[in-house]
Amino acid sequence: MKKLILSGIAASAFLVSCGPKSTAVTGPKYTSSEQLAQGKTIFENSCAKCHKLPEPTKHDNQGWINTLSRMAPKAKLSDDQHQMVYDYLISVNKK
Repeated sequence: MKKLILSGIAASAFLVSCGPKSTAVTGPKYTSSEQLAQGKTIFENSCAKCHKLPEPTKHDNQGWINTLSRMAPKAKLSDDQHQMVYDYLISVNKK
């Protein structure tokens, strides 16, 4: 019985860790300078905790959607924070 319970817990943990990527961003939403500044702050504070900050020019708009969809859950960003970071990055990246 213990093995069955432990197997169930292990399977649940595996499924949660392989959960869906964040898909909050599909295109630009926030454009005010205040919101873009907030996106920059979130980007600098949340992303730099784990790695060197990438240059905004590293990706085009779709590339940032893909990258942030993978990274936003790891950084524990809300959907609004995710959107603000994306909007900041594409506002300074004119690709």
